[in-house]
Amino acid sequence: MSDLKHNLDAVLQRIRVAAEAAGRDAQSVSLLAVSKTFPAEDVRAVHAAGQRAFGENYVQEATAKIAALADLRESLEWHFIGPLQSNKTRPVAEAFDWVHSVDRLKIAQRLSEQRPAHLPPLNVCLQVNVSGEASKAGVTPAEAAQIAHAIAALPRLRLRGLMSIPEPAETVEEQRVPHRQLRELYEQLRADGLALDTLSMGMSADLEAAVHEGATMVRVGSAIFGARDYSH
Repeated sequence: MSDLKHNLDAVLQRIRVAAEAAGRDAQSVSLLAVSKTFPAEDVRAVHAAGQRAFGENYVQEATAKIAALADLRESLEWHFIGPLQSNKTRPVAEAFDWVHSVDRLKIAQRLSEQRPAHLPPLNVCLQVNVSGEASKAGVTPAEAAQIAHAIAALPRLRLRGLMSIPEPAETVEEQRVPHRQLRELYEQLRADGLALDTLSMGMSADLEAAVHEGATMVRVGSAIFGARDYSH
């Protein structure tokens, strides 16, 4: 418990320092604790230390964790941030509060159809492949406006903003480039009339660069929970 709380506090301090250096209010940047591959007990411990929003990448693992932590459901916010296949949209539409990894209109349409009517609209972000990597999901920046407007018109969803996972870069200056591209696209879409408020960008290695470029939500896993073991 103490290690996790210490790690969480250290990440929150990094966000505060980065925001101040960028001339921003630290409260304008929220932390998404990425708990994929870590057990429900770790989520419980980090929640007890004050964290509310948690990100998961794998549907089966995530839904089991959400069930195991059902007693905390009112004070937990679950974000799906991994690749989402069409045949896995229903459990995500039913169990999550946010989906960051909407990378095509078909996925958004399925989430919209499958979101239970008694739940609030599902918050979604459009994933944009700013680096143009063949291995990465996401719409191209050129496609983003048309798809974003189509998603914004769907019932049971609320388009909140954009998400990206740029390719790793060594220096903060290099890291800032793709984050800047995403922010500029976000600003264009807002000027276009979309009511966006979320830029989901930046992870353990590049959160400072992301905060400098306007991130409103950074997704941090290993710096809080430790190194991941993918062997299982």
